[in-house]
Amino acid sequence: MIDNRTEVDVEMQEAPEEEPARQRFFIKKCRELLQKREQELGRKLTFHDQTFGCQMNFKDSEKLNGILEEIGYVPVNSEDADFVYYNTCTVRENANVRVYGRLGTLKTYKKKNPDMVIAMCGCMMQEEEEVQKVKEVYKFVDVVFGTHNIFKLAELLYQCLSTKRRVFDIWEKTDLIIEDLPSDRKLKFKAGVNIMFGCNNFCSYCIVPYVRGRERSRKPEDIVAEVECLAKEGVVEIMLLGQNVNSYGKTLEHPITFAELLRRVEQVDGIERIRFMTSHPKDLSEELISVMAASKKVCRHLHLPVQSGSSRLLEKMNRKYTKEQYLELVGKLREAMPDLSLTTDIIVGFPGETEEDFQETLDMVRKARYDSAFTFIYSKRSGTPAAEMEEQIPEDVVHDRFDRLLKVVGEVAKERNARLKGKTELVLVEGPDEKDDTMMTGRLSNNNVVHFKADASVIGKIVPVVLEEAKGFYYLGRLSNG
Repeated sequence: MIDNRTEVDVEMQEAPEEEPARQRFFIKKCRELLQKREQELGRKLTFHDQTFGCQMNFKDSEKLNGILEEIGYVPVNSEDADFVYYNTCTVRENANVRVYGRLGTLKTYKKKNPDMVIAMCGCMMQEEEEVQKVKEVYKFVDVVFGTHNIFKLAELLYQCLSTKRRVFDIWEKTDLIIEDLPSDRKLKFKAGVNIMFGCNNFCSYCIVPYVRGRERSRKPEDIVAEVECLAKEGVVEIMLLGQNVNSYGKTLEHPITFAELLRRVEQVDGIERIRFMTSHPKDLSEELISVMAASKKVCRHLHLPVQSGSSRLLEKMNRKYTKEQYLELVGKLREAMPDLSLTTDIIVGFPGETEEDFQETLDMVRKARYDSAFTFIYSKRSGTPAAEMEEQIPEDVVHDRFDRLLKVVGEVAKERNARLKGKTELVLVEGPDEKDDTMMTGRLSNNNVVHFKADASVIGKIVPVVLEEAKGFYYLGRLSNG
C-alpha cells in the first residue's frame, strides 16, 4: 500500500491531542525549522507585534510573544522583521481602517523579504466579511486566526512554514481555556491575569459578544495559582481581566462571586496592589463594595462604564440600568470609599440621541464626579442591533456634542484631582518619562499618573511622592524624604 502522506501530515498525526502538550510539541517543531533557517541566513530571525484595542488584546499579545520567543524569534521594534502579526480590534470602525492602512507597509517589506510571515488575529478576524477581505485582497497575509484559538499560534505557524501555504483557522466559539503556555510581560513587576473570557450582555452597539463569545470563567484555584507564581517572580501589582468581571464565576461548576475571588487573591503574599476591569454597573454587588472598602490591596480605582446619562438611551443600548440606579450605585461607592477614583466610558451620538439626552449625559458627569472619562463617538458596527436603528445622528452635531462633553469632563477632572495637591501618596514607579528621561513615571492607587525626578533605581518599587502640582489628568511631584 502506498503512503501518500507528507512529512507535515505525519507530524500533525504524531502531535499529542491534549492541550497545552500539543502546542509545546509544535513549539519544538517550529524551533527546529527556525534553527535550520538561521544557519542558512547566518543570523537570528526576528518578530514584531502590533496590538490594537483593549487590555484583553494586550494580554493575548503577551502570550503570542512568549510563544514566539520560545520558538526562537527575537523581538524588534521595526515591522521590517521575519514574522509580524497584527492583533486586531473591531470595537470601532476606525480600528479596522487603521489595520488595513498599515498592511500596505508590510507588503513593501515582504517584497524585500519573500520569506517574511505576516499574521493577523484578534477580534477583527472573528468577522466573516473581514476574513474574506483578507483572503481576497491581502493575499500576502499568511496566517489568520481569531480570539478563541490564540494558544494555537505554534501549530498554525508550523503549518505555514512547512507547507509554504496560507493558513486560516477561525473558530466560531470554544469552551477551552488554555493558559499554561509561555508569556512575555512588558513589565516584570506588573501583570494582567485573565479570570474570564467573553460576554453575555449584548449591548445593542457592541460587537464584543459576537467576536469574543459567551462568558466562560477560569477556575478560582487556577487563578490563585497563577497569581502565586507571579508573586514569586517579583510581581507586586496584578490586573484581573474580563469583559465583565462582576459576572465572574456564574458559569463554573461550583459558582463563586467575583468578590469572593478578590478575597482569595488578596491572601497571596507578595502582591501589594490588585486592580480589575471591566465592571458592568448592573452586576456590581453590595458584597463587592464591602470587599473593596475593607481591602488593603484592592486599589482605590473603579472603572464603571456608564455610556450615557439618558435612561431612555440606556434602555435602547440594552444596558439594564437607569440613570437613577447608576447614581445610586455611585453614592454607595463614595460612601464606602470616599477616596475612590471613578472613571467611565461615554458614547456620544448614539442613534436617536437628542439634545435633551445629551444634557442628561453632561448632568451625569457633573453628579458622578468622574476623575476621568474615555469618550467615544458612536461607531456603527454591522451585525449589531444599533447599526439597524433609524435616527443616526449627523456628523456635525456629534462632533459639537463631543467637544462640549470633553470640556465638562476636563473641568470636573481638574477639580477632582486638585484635592490631592500637596499630599504625599504612594506611587508604583513604572519607568522613565517618555519626554524627559530624568523624570520617572508611576501610578497612584487611584490610577492617576505622577511624574517626578528620580533615577532608575526606583523602577518597580512603591515609593512615597509629594504631589506638588495637579495638571488635570496627572501630577508633578517629588520623592518624599520622610
